[in-house]
Amino acid sequence: MTDGRRRSKAVIGHRGAPAYAPEHTLPSYDLALQQRADAVEQDLHVTRDEVLVCVHDRTLERTTDVRDVFPKRGREVSEDGRVVGRWFVHDFTLDEIKQLDAGAWFGARFAGARIPTFQEVIDCVAGRGALCAELKDPEVYDALGVDLLSLFVTELRKNGLDRPGSSMPALTMQSFHEPTVRRAAAMFERRVPLVLLIEPEDAHRWSDRDRFEALAEFATGIGPGKAIVEARPEIVLWAHEAGLYVTPWTFRASAPGRFGNVRAEMAHYLYVLDVDAVITDNPDQFPREPSGPLGTER
Repeated sequence: MTDGRRRSKAVIGHRGAPAYAPEHTLPSYDLALQQRADAVEQDLHVTRDEVLVCVHDRTLERTTDVRDVFPKRGREVSEDGRVVGRWFVHDFTLDEIKQLDAGAWFGARFAGARIPTFQEVIDCVAGRGALCAELKDPEVYDALGVDLLSLFVTELRKNGLDRPGSSMPALTMQSFHEPTVRRAAAMFERRVPLVLLIEPEDAHRWSDRDRFEALAEFATGIGPGKAIVEARPEIVLWAHEAGLYVTPWTFRASAPGRFGNVRAEMAHYLYVLDVDAVITDNPDQFPREPSGPLGTER
């Protein structure tokens, strides 16, 4: 589905280029930019000493050697009827987190890669692309007495990222937590693009045009799980009518769905369904222009 307008399409490296390098590490961000990503995505969590760091999970054990480095610092929590050990980001200072290897799990060539601070990623990306920062679990941090959004705003102001950008914004903020996006809108006054992320199980909340018009009062875009767009392609038109851009997630070569490959899948969403950007593990597979029938691989 398309409204016939020519739109500039963009590719966002999901956690960098995690199909080829360990997610949320400087090598991953650097590679995504080398692969011509327009922007790279950061998931932001907070250390015990209130430093923003780039890591997807609230816990450290999936992508680091924290079990070996701090074997006694895990917490026992109940998950699905089982008691398991978890090492939460907010239980560790930045100095402690910097002792962890965040690359060896992906392969020996990346051994020694560290979890970067948000500031380190800003410095790495500056002048090479845009930032797409997701505030993770702000309601959880609020319960811990930590204002994730305020920490984020302080970092943006320190780096001048809260000022209007050029044709490609220097930074976009996104979150699944609608109250945080609303609060950010009041703080930024449209100086920073804001995206509300949408889980597939919440698709029923986006069943008519009025919902998009209400969202446009405080946000500039939506980031739906790609299954939502596949099932209800009309939401792209509704979003565009409301002045919102649409950035679905996540496109992976390892899971191209009904398409033969991830390039063909992204082409379908970009040039048939008319989304504005895609978030992908494979920035190098981005189809920059359609050729032949729309949605077919080059």
